[in-house]
Amino acid sequence: MKRKLPISTVLGLLLLFGAAGTAFAHVTVQPGEVPQGSFQVFTVRVPTEKESATVEVRLAIPDGVTISRFEPKPDWTYEIERNADGKIVSVTWKAEGPGLSATEFGEFRMQGRVANDATELVWKAYQTYADGETVEWIGAPDADRPASVTRVIPAAGTPASDHDTGATVTAGPGRAASARDPLALGLSAAALALAALALLVALRNARSRAGSKA
Repeated sequence: MKRKLPISTVLGLLLLFGAAGTAFAHVTVQPGEVPQGSFQVFTVRVPTEKESATVEVRLAIPDGVTISRFEPKPDWTYEIERNADGKIVSVTWKAEGPGLSATEFGEFRMQGRVANDATELVWKAYQTYADGETVEWIGAPDADRPASVTRVIPAAGTPASDHDTGATVTAGPGRAASARDPLALGLSAAALALAALALLVALRNARSRAGSKA
């Protein structure tokens, strides 16, 4: 005899997989946490969220970091913009081929140094599709289209001396830079909690029904 899942269980599973899917769907910059004064390799992760391909990605560089180099990416070119002082303030990657399709994501890597007085890095990204639409990832953390944020923590000891090697300076035991997005982790944790609660309610209801039949 087939048993139907209680509606509470179904809702919990939908919340779990729905929230976990959307949490990782936006443009992010990793790592999510870095020490002040450290040299870092930043990875811009870009998923395509519609049937039209992603053909261009523009990223504004925050004031609290100085970017100096970019990793070449096959089938993509990049253009940089500098301010009057020569600092790179934005980079735009453009597809030479079909771009990133609906089932694909791409990663763009760059290297730079975090300022000694930085507290957070807010990365505003602009994702352009082949159909002409540009999605702006520039909102607050709780917005539908949030900008990716890298938390900056105080450095322990002397900043790195191996300039532009890509080495990461950690901030003491247990404070290594995180490679996860805080917003995504928070949403996933909430989804797991809701799913667990739904399962507990379902089990309690099942036991109650079994007891009443005994």
